[in-house]
Amino acid sequence: MTVPTATLLISCPDQRGLVAKFANFIYSNGGNIIHADQHTDFASGLFLTRIEWQLGGFNLPRELIGPAFNAIAQPLQAEWRLHFSDKIPRIAIWVSRQDHCLFDLIWRQQAKEFSAEIPLIISNHTDLKAVGEQFGADFYHLPITKENKAEQEAKQLELLRQYNIDLVILAKYMQVLSTDFISQFPQIINIHHSFLPAFAGAKPYHKAHERGVKIIGATAHYVTPELDAGPIIEQDVVRVSHRDSIADLIRKGKDLERFVLARAVRLHLRHQVLIYDNRTVVFA
Repeated sequence: MTVPTATLLISCPDQRGLVAKFANFIYSNGGNIIHADQHTDFASGLFLTRIEWQLGGFNLPRELIGPAFNAIAQPLQAEWRLHFSDKIPRIAIWVSRQDHCLFDLIWRQQAKEFSAEIPLIISNHTDLKAVGEQFGADFYHLPITKENKAEQEAKQLELLRQYNIDLVILAKYMQVLSTDFISQFPQIINIHHSFLPAFAGAKPYHKAHERGVKIIGATAHYVTPELDAGPIIEQDVVRVSHRDSIADLIRKGKDLERFVLARAVRLHLRHQVLIYDNRTVVFA
């Protein structure tokens, strides 16, 4: 059996001795570090690091790791998060009518490419209800209009609480979430069908075709109140030519969307992403 691990994601003002202090906290409590990576952003003066260690033989019980580390973190003005590898996250996937990203995420979860449960699917249409039923996820149809948006978002938040959801994935949901919703549930990943910041908003493939681009892309990012401007987790591109129609761009783009979203979700679930200044450090 795989030995469970703990992971710390830390950011703080850069100063001498940080690596030694963090490593010594783990070493002095009997821990064995298996992954460690760090980055210094000289423009902001921030030090960012990810440290993962085995819990087997670690002297501190889980409930005391956070308080013990906080005693070290506070004098360093550090922000930090602690995760345990054997806590299985619960995901809600939000969709509209397109099924390619939904199927891809479910297939990868079923194949154990990432460790998570998918108990909930929410949609503003009924087209993909059978998919949820096929894979054992509860499906909720919550159509959105300008008049009922606040009411429906309140129902969505209640469902997230009811199902103990840790992460929402907008898998081609095609709706803009309100600032109030995001402030109450910020753990949201979206897949956008362009290489941001190019062609933000609706119909990016049409805009790309009109512009005659030679490369199209896809971007997975965290959701913020500003449309398609949240911290970027993963991106990729594919070449296109003057011979490609809009339908060709959409077909090629769908392949990219699946791969990019899956990689972003896996990185998030493995706690390899650290956000700062509306940017991300993605640790290997």
